[in-house]
Amino acid sequence: QVQLVESGGGLVQAGGSLRLSCAASDMIFVINTMGWYRQAPGKQRELVAFITPGGSTNYSDSVKGRFTISREFAKNTVYLQMNSLKPEDTAVYYCNTRPSKGNYWGQGTQVTVSS
Repeated sequence: QVQLVESGGGLVQAGGSLRLSCAASDMIFVINTMGWYRQAPGKQRELVAFITPGGSTNYSDSVKGRFTISREFAKNTVYLQMNSLKPEDTAVYYCNTRPSKGNYWGQGTQVTVSS
C-alpha cells in the first residue's frame, strides 16, 4: 500500500515563500507522473503542477512562474517550491499521481496566506 505524506505548510504573509514536501513510501514517481493538487474552502480540488517520469513539468496558469515542482529520488520525495504567495493560494495541498488514484490521497498540508 503506497502512502504519501505531505508536509511543509503553514501561515505566511503575501509575497512569502514555502516549500512543500511529499514523501512516498515507494518510488512511485519513477514510473508515474506526480502532481500537486490543492483544495480551497468551498472549491473543487485542482491540479496546480505535475512532473513526469522524464522530468518534464507543467503548471496551471494560476501558479506559473511562482511555483516549482521537483523531486529527489534518493529521498522518495517530491517538492513544491512556492514563491510570491498570494491569499488566493490558501488551500490544503496534496500530492498524488496524475491521474490521481483514490487510495493515494493523504491528509494534505494546510497553506494559509495572509494579506
